[in-house]
Amino acid sequence: MKVSVIRKATFNAAHRLYRKDWSDEKNSAVFGLCANPNYHGHNYRLDVKIIGEIDPETGYVIDLKELNDIIQQEVMERFDHRNLNLDCEQFKNLNPTGENIVVVIYNILRTRIPAKYELQLKLWETEKNSFEYPA
Repeated sequence: MKVSVIRKATFNAAHRLYRKDWSDEKNSAVFGLCANPNYHGHNYRLDVKIIGEIDPETGYVIDLKELNDIIQQEVMERFDHRNLNLDCEQFKNLNPTGENIVVVIYNILRTRIPAKYELQLKLWETEKNSFEYPA
């Protein structure tokens, strides 16, 4: 019997969507206001979904305290109140779109979440825009 457990987290980060190999005009045409050279920010919400069997001894799928600690160490400490383009190695050569951010976070968390669990993420950039991985 599999059960889903979801832990929510929020972090604030700035970013700029642009490609270094494109002109400012092309970046503006493709990314609009998100290509602003002075960056812009979001209050991101991350839903971390763990799917697994209930442990008969604890009644847990996963200890939510342990999951929270992993999220704090791997996501919050790395991305909260950062400029993704300038402060985060993961985005030095990767455009920090919502799609890329959710995949980067997934890959980081996957290294800390035991393989016996399925892992799914949903990243909310705004109330209207969200990104899920895996799809």
